[in-house]
Amino acid sequence: MNQTAILWPMIAHVLLVCIVYVRLGWRRRIAVQTGAASPNQFKLRTREPEVSAATANNLVNQFELPVLFHVLCLALFMTRGASYLTVVLAWLFVLLRYFHAYVHVTSNDLRYRSPAFAAGFVVLVVMWAVFAAPSRRGIAKVSDRPRTRRSSSCRT
Repeated sequence: MNQTAILWPMIAHVLLVCIVYVRLGWRRRIAVQTGAASPNQFKLRTREPEVSAATANNLVNQFELPVLFHVLCLALFMTRGASYLTVVLAWLFVLLRYFHAYVHVTSNDLRYRSPAFAAGFVVLVVMWAVFAAPSRRGIAKVSDRPRTRRSSSCRT
């Protein structure tokens, strides 16, 4: 399998983060234009206006659980451990993040948002379990690698 396939779900998640950033800027601009907030309110997160609060919270959320996702994808890439299973699971995780973000910044209905988050969490745990299983990764342990014989003579 082409190991770079594991990078595409990461790129898709970065796109989601960019979309949420743009939406947050747009929502904050509306808040200032309508008088619901002043620019000074954005200095501290404790004073986020209601019109942009859910989007701001979602942006923070994109730097919590997904950090473990990005670390895992990079680890899979570096160890050549990406497989069809891990790539499919990575895409599933990202799709669940898109759905979670959509619900979070629109209706914010916990009946949909919580299960989407939980499903993404489970997918990520399964991905980590697959990565941690040495027989699945096909990666030789350090002790399994052939040792090279070093010459005892010193060359000058």
